[in-house]
Amino acid sequence: MRLDDYIEDLEPDAEAERRRRAKEKSYAITDHLEDFERKFDDALSGDTLVGSTSPSIFVGRSNYPDIPIGLLSPVGNEDDAEEYVTDGDWYQQGYAIDDVLQRRTGLLNSSKRANVDSPSIASRMTPNVDDVWDGFVGVQREVAIADRPVDLEIGLDDKPDLGLDTGTDVATPRGPRANARNAELRENPYVPRPVKKTLEDDDWQAEGAMTYLYRRGFDVYDINSILSAGALGQTKQRRLVPTRWSITAVDDTVGKYLRGRIRNAPSIDEVQVWANEYVGNRYWVVLAPGNWEFELVEMKAPGSIWNPDPGDNIWLASASEGYEGRSSYVEETAGAYYAARLGVLEYLESIGRQAKCLVLREVSDDYWAPVGVWQVRESVRNAFEGQYGEAETFHEAVSEVATRLPVSYARLRRKSELAAGLQSNLSAFSSVD
Repeated sequence: MRLDDYIEDLEPDAEAERRRRAKEKSYAITDHLEDFERKFDDALSGDTLVGSTSPSIFVGRSNYPDIPIGLLSPVGNEDDAEEYVTDGDWYQQGYAIDDVLQRRTGLLNSSKRANVDSPSIASRMTPNVDDVWDGFVGVQREVAIADRPVDLEIGLDDKPDLGLDTGTDVATPRGPRANARNAELRENPYVPRPVKKTLEDDDWQAEGAMTYLYRRGFDVYDINSILSAGALGQTKQRRLVPTRWSITAVDDTVGKYLRGRIRNAPSIDEVQVWANEYVGNRYWVVLAPGNWEFELVEMKAPGSIWNPDPGDNIWLASASEGYEGRSSYVEETAGAYYAARLGVLEYLESIGRQAKCLVLREVSDDYWAPVGVWQVRESVRNAFEGQYGEAETFHEAVSEVATRLPVSYARLRRKSELAAGLQSNLSAFSSVD
């Protein structure tokens, strides 16, 4: 389809329409917190949370290396525990921002402090994390490696703090928190065979273990939880990894693996433009013939969560890489860069091609609270569904898309190396077979 026709005909499909309707729902977060408090009182037996089911874990980063670690469990909705796990299903279900916050306010974070290398900050002579399968750290690790939510009993030191931490651009928001005294398993969790293999191999570096699990069908969400619990890597180097760091580490590692897979692949033979929109974010993905290059440009509107001044200008950020990839962490676009890159590389690897790619992310003022970098990952992953627009040249595609952007084409060219025609790496000059 010609690019101008594609852009003109962009209409919400059934999924997009369902997401639009979901966005119109209005949940009062304070009402959910009050409801949580009632359910919490019903679930408490003395100072023990009985019948708790934990689908996931949280590892904080404050006061590193002595950090908060937590078991996340819905209160009063134990039978639906899997619905509280952050993954691609949230996109497929059309969750709006309010839907995400609703689930986070119903998820109790029962937490203790632990050292990233050893399970207790009271004694640095305690065993390393790789040796620990009992106590609170051990239970947390069992939850992380299990293939389904795990039934627990959790002893608490106090009632929960009902505040909502809106999180970051990487991690999802966090709901009520309570100090945990202990935790015990009420069942023997089932651990998938590939996970057992990575646990038992003492010499397997974390990067290799991550790509092994990905190749065995584990999504990045599963791998992130396992890495965060200190269950991947060479045995003596295993440690607890803050959730925010592990999310980006997994996206980056799997992305590098996929980049290697397409390194010698033929190039696509036409300029393609794909588009998607979700929770107040619109994504344009422009693919063009050539060796692998990638750039993410973010445009954040005044009044959005990352540009809160309603009188300010559109805030721009960008980061890029050439054929050989990057050697340093992306600061300006942070976790969004690795999540968007992963979605593009998954698509290219699936069709056995390489390309140079520009992803343009518009953040509107409808994005009033961060829901986590998963929405970037899933929006780009799902951008490659359906039709795309075709253009004669890369710059024709970008200039046409620029007519729909909140910034001028001239300003975009000043920020974007690819839009300006600059090469990110000398290897990009080499011919494509």
